[in-house]
Amino acid sequence: MTTRSATTTAPRPAGGARERAAIAAKTLRTDRWWFAPVITVIGLGAWVTYATVRVFMHDFYWVQEYHYLTPFYSPCVTQACIPEAAHFGRILPGWWIIPDAALTLPFLLLFRLTCYYYRKAYYRSFWLSPPACAVPDGHQSYSGETRFPLLFQNAHRYTFYAAVVISLINSWDAILAFNGENGFGLGLGNLILLGNVVALWAYTISCHSCRHIVGGRLKHFSKHPVRYRAWGFVSALNGRHMQLAWITLGTLAFTDFYIMALSAGWFGDLRFIN
Repeated sequence: MTTRSATTTAPRPAGGARERAAIAAKTLRTDRWWFAPVITVIGLGAWVTYATVRVFMHDFYWVQEYHYLTPFYSPCVTQACIPEAAHFGRILPGWWIIPDAALTLPFLLLFRLTCYYYRKAYYRSFWLSPPACAVPDGHQSYSGETRFPLLFQNAHRYTFYAAVVISLINSWDAILAFNGENGFGLGLGNLILLGNVVALWAYTISCHSCRHIVGGRLKHFSKHPVRYRAWGFVSALNGRHMQLAWITLGTLAFTDFYIMALSAGWFGDLRFIN
């Protein structure tokens, strides 16, 4: 009787297909896939740094002559606020650690943090989850948005309502700025405040939650022509949500810087009327 020695061979995959090649490289992409995450880190990092410094500066936020109030301090509600700038009263202590717009800034921060676009932006850039398509995730495991603190991402629809109220307050500030110490007037600062408000409204109503509120749960658009037209308008803006997210960061910072410069006396406002 002839005896054969047993040989160990790797099992062949079903269907006779070859095994996947073992590739040591993390990705085969040769383009600059890292460029977008790096730019996002620089852009968001610079904005957050500037905004944090300005919020806790507690100065140069109000131009008395033209009634310009920067959106970073609106509404100004602490005891440290200049009385003329406190359009809704001074109801909080004037401690340095409390932002003068403490009633609105937390909701604005939550609205931006839970925004669908910003989630994509900082997930890919700060958390590398994943940094780009066809590039491995920077984490070993993934639990989605089902655990703390990402569980709060599901509150985005509620922060949208707060953002609408804050946009109304910013609109009111822009309207009041047309009536300065010398009555009705129009200057470059008015146009900047107005442009910022328009951009903020465009970003706010382009939100995915707003799109769902306007046109969600409708089975027949033909029976709701008004909501259908509103849904179409919001949907068009929604397609530009990413661009509007960045544009509003720019308009907010520029508006604040311009008012700070006027308040500090670096230069005067360009006036067209009065």
